[in-house]
Amino acid sequence: MSETLRQKQSRFIRYLGDLIDFAYEAGFELTGGELYRTPEQAALNASSGAGIKNSLHTLRLAVDLHLFKDGVFLEHSEDYKPLGVFWESLAVDCVWGGRFSKPDGNHFSITHNGVK
Repeated sequence: MSETLRQKQSRFIRYLGDLIDFAYEAGFELTGGELYRTPEQAALNASSGAGIKNSLHTLRLAVDLHLFKDGVFLEHSEDYKPLGVFWESLAVDCVWGGRFSKPDGNHFSITHNGVK
C-alpha cells in the first residue's frame, strides 16, 4: 500500500524531531526557518530564481533551519553537513539541500512525486 501525503507529512515531522535532537546532542542550536510556503510564494520565489514552483514546503514536506554554534549563526551550506548526513541516514527519501546543484544547506526534505 502506498503512503498517503498525510502519512508522509507525519513521518517527516517525526524525522524532524530526530534531527533536532541530533543537532542539540552535537552541540548546535537551531531556530526555525520556513516549514510552510504558500503556492503563491513558491511561484514568486521561482520567478526570481530563489526556489521552485512545486516546492515541497507547499506540502509541508520540507523545512529550512537556522544553525548556531556557541551563539554564532552558521550560514554556509557546509556548516550543516553533520545534520545533512544524519538526515540522509534516516530514510532513502530524506534529502539534504546541501547536495543540490545550488547548495541549500539549511534545507531538509522528503522526496515526493520526484521532487526533492
